[in-house]
Amino acid sequence: MPLLNKNIVLTLIAGSYTSLVLSACSLSNPDNVQTAPDTTNSESTTSQDSGYTDGVYEATGEYGNQPSFITVTVNLEDDKITEVEVSPHATNPTSLDLQERFAEAVPAVVVGKRIDEVDVGRLAGSSHTPNGFNDAIRQIKEQAETEE
Repeated sequence: MPLLNKNIVLTLIAGSYTSLVLSACSLSNPDNVQTAPDTTNSESTTSQDSGYTDGVYEATGEYGNQPSFITVTVNLEDDKITEVEVSPHATNPTSLDLQERFAEAVPAVVVGKRIDEVDVGRLAGSSHTPNGFNDAIRQIKEQAETEE
């Protein structure tokens, strides 16, 4: 009888883990495709309550051992991301597919959020691309910091 109970417990744990992994891998509305931000706008303004200067910013984030890169462009207004575009750079077909799926899914996760709240984890099946995205966001925050 103790062996049966141990098997039941292990099965429940494995099932819970599988459910958690599958929910983390699901897409966050893959049909939500955003248009690219207007990168020709060179004007920027600063809100009185803002810690960052409004404008369009771009940075290339690096991640992985090879290393891999993605370019992130964001439109920042009142410290919030109003638009985001991710440009994949991978040449390996598998990596490119993961970067493209990430690029398609990320707007639903970050648009409308304060840039200081953005820290993307595993998304659209990609577990490493978010590291490059978060690196690019860190660089963009440095670019947009308001001198007081």
